[in-house]
Amino acid sequence: MPSTLDPAAVRHWCTRALDALRRGREEIDTINVFPVADGDTGSNLCLTLAAADRALRTPEAECRTAAEAMRTAAHGALLGACGNSGTILAQLMRGMAEVYADPDGRGEPSGADLLRRGLRRAADAAYEAVAHPVEGTMLSVARAAADAAAATPGNDGAAVARAARDGARTALAATPGQLAVLARAGVVDAGGRGLLVVLDALAATLSGDEPDPPEPARPLAAPDTPRRSAPEPRHAPRGDGEEQTSPAFEVMYLLDADEDAVHRLRGALDALGDSLVVIGGEGLWNVHVHVDDAGAAVEAGIAAGRPHRVRITHLASAPDRHAAGATPDCAGEPPPERTRAVVAVVRGEGLAGLCEEAGACVVRAPAGGGADEDTLTAAVRGCGAREIVLLPNDPELHVTAVRAAERARTHGVRVAVVPTRAAVQGIAALAVHDPGARFDEDVVAMTSAAGATRYGEVAVAAREAWTTAGVCQAGDVLGLVEGDVAVIGDDVARTASDVLERMLAAGGEMVTLVVGPHAPDGLAARLEAQVRRGHLGVDTVVYEGRAGAGPLLVGVE
Repeated sequence: MPSTLDPAAVRHWCTRALDALRRGREEIDTINVFPVADGDTGSNLCLTLAAADRALRTPEAECRTAAEAMRTAAHGALLGACGNSGTILAQLMRGMAEVYADPDGRGEPSGADLLRRGLRRAADAAYEAVAHPVEGTMLSVARAAADAAAATPGNDGAAVARAARDGARTALAATPGQLAVLARAGVVDAGGRGLLVVLDALAATLSGDEPDPPEPARPLAAPDTPRRSAPEPRHAPRGDGEEQTSPAFEVMYLLDADEDAVHRLRGALDALGDSLVVIGGEGLWNVHVHVDDAGAAVEAGIAAGRPHRVRITHLASAPDRHAAGATPDCAGEPPPERTRAVVAVVRGEGLAGLCEEAGACVVRAPAGGGADEDTLTAAVRGCGAREIVLLPNDPELHVTAVRAAERARTHGVRVAVVPTRAAVQGIAALAVHDPGARFDEDVVAMTSAAGATRYGEVAVAAREAWTTAGVCQAGDVLGLVEGDVAVIGDDVARTASDVLERMLAAGGEMVTLVVGPHAPDGLAARLEAQVRRGHLGVDTVVYEGRAGAGPLLVGVE
């Protein structure tokens, strides 16, 4: 194995770190209590590093030097960065790439000294990107790694990497003593924990060893130290250590702008919210901030330059947003300029990924709630298209969507609202969406497809209530058809079978099943078999709802 980074070693490092993060994703998500207890740090780190790894594997990525490989990985991470932790990781990679690209202005780098300076620049760049750096986070872990590397003499790159890893491990163990929120929860910092995984993969790559066994996420504590198995209520200390209620939305977008405009943008966003991280350079930036007014955050980006790939997430819906092994929903190259776009409101990562694969701009709604008018307006304007088709996917959001469309029209955007009442109707509309057709023709086709799709759902009652099928108790399984409760049962599989049969009684050509993460094992296979047995000529397609989705959504076209 090489004792310093070359192109093959950079690729091996990214792949190795990504594999390790995927194995530890759930544990890291569990201990995520800072800056917001939204349970997604491990997932965001996985998604960000997956974007870097994928960039290195594209046919165009013919990296002949370590500098080219580092730059390619850093650019991929910049485009695919997710969440606060993922954005910081992308900046760490960018800092290292800067040193490898031009260590002394004398060409191709080599040696342990380069790795030392790369780790130092990475830590400094991360601190520079965060508006209000807080100690006891992955920032302090990164700085400790750089300090340990700098104190290691000699020209053995593997020894420098091992020292950085050991320094990070020591700093991670100290994080509960630096942040009270970590001490109360009895955990170490989740972002720092993820960074240790990445540095461990670096040390293993250069040493030719297997990575060390995972460190326990929870520090050893005295018997009377309280521990928590779940995140605390959402709050986030600012730089002064004061705890505040955190904002409602996470807003992220890529931004084409010059440095002066970005400097002004930092000030504007810092006044709007917290957890502000801006990374990038050379005209392309990745912006991350937590705010209460998502629309204002996007408007600030519009004033600074051209925002695109806008992603707005309600932080109340963030826990468990990403399922293990999920395809990264925020990675890849920026979409090309387009005249028309579709904005879809969805719940559940599986549906979000499905809609994004179909080319839609997705607004993730909180479980049990919907997006507000400002959020929808910001998403419509943030798509950067002159024509927008808006899919609310919820009857209660229709009026809100119409108002958001009216506001967007005052800015010269042509917007049409397709009155989709459920996610499966939105999927049907997206299936016939044709950006090459005339706008009116496209809207009519999408509206027709949505209207021809009957929809049903299986859910669990949260409380006693009157329904169209009688009185339900908390914990009862409800089968809904077209929004009305048709079945009250005690078993998800039996209720799902009943709902499906009722929906197919009027005929159909295609059944769409969106199966949630808490559905019984084998539910999709049982329902597919039911369709094959009793409804010849009807096709079935199954999608994973993943985190945030209910037990089952059913569509019949």
